[in-house]
Amino acid sequence: MPAPTNSFKQALADGQKLIGCWMSFAEGQVAEIMGTAGFDWLVIDGEHAPNDLRSIRDQLIALAASDSHPVVRVPIGEAWMIKQVLDAGAQTVLVPMVETGDQARELVSACRYPPEGMRGVGAMGGRATMFGSIPDYIATANDQICLLVQVESRAGLAALDDILSVEGVDGVFIGPADLSTDMGYQGDSAAPEVRAAIADAFSRIRAAGKAPGILGTGEDTIQAFSDMGAQFLAVGIDVLVLAQAARALSARWKQG
Repeated sequence: MPAPTNSFKQALADGQKLIGCWMSFAEGQVAEIMGTAGFDWLVIDGEHAPNDLRSIRDQLIALAASDSHPVVRVPIGEAWMIKQVLDAGAQTVLVPMVETGDQARELVSACRYPPEGMRGVGAMGGRATMFGSIPDYIATANDQICLLVQVESRAGLAALDDILSVEGVDGVFIGPADLSTDMGYQGDSAAPEVRAAIADAFSRIRAAGKAPGILGTGEDTIQAFSDMGAQFLAVGIDVLVLAQAARALSARWKQG
């Protein structure tokens, strides 16, 4: 029995547009609820949310029965972190702050078993193999791992063509908040110069045969990124969805 087919990776390769959402509660029950909402993909955020390996695992378990594909964002591009989330059952990994082609090549290596890479062989005791019930996992896993790299700085944009030349990078996610701040706009991704940089990056990503992705909050911003050609587009953050709905509900009824 081979490793499960990564439907998200296949959909990106087929050019499908995929709508997703960020998850920052770091709770399995919230992930299970989000999995009923109909999103194509959901990010389990290990960079800015209070996640650890156990909470990431619990959210992967919670989404196992959902049609929403889990994407695990690690805090930083360290091989040992990638190894752990892959062994926990993640098939798609998002890595922040990628700024060179060499860094991208190291990340590809971290996602693949030898001789193609350097991933440690120990998944037989983890969720990746369903605890040893997928006997051909090691021989077939490499083809089903999807690597998404985040470019979110001027240095990353300068190295974008080199990053895009790396075989094994499936998609490039532009981080609008970090990029705009690095460009001197303090998180304002609507600044014309920032929008122009994002649009140019999307064009180069598509031309290289990779999938461009981004996160937007607010209808105008989301629509702008969609019009630019974002292929995997996150349209919200679970914490903000709850906060905004709760505030609106409170305001409505307190005002009579």
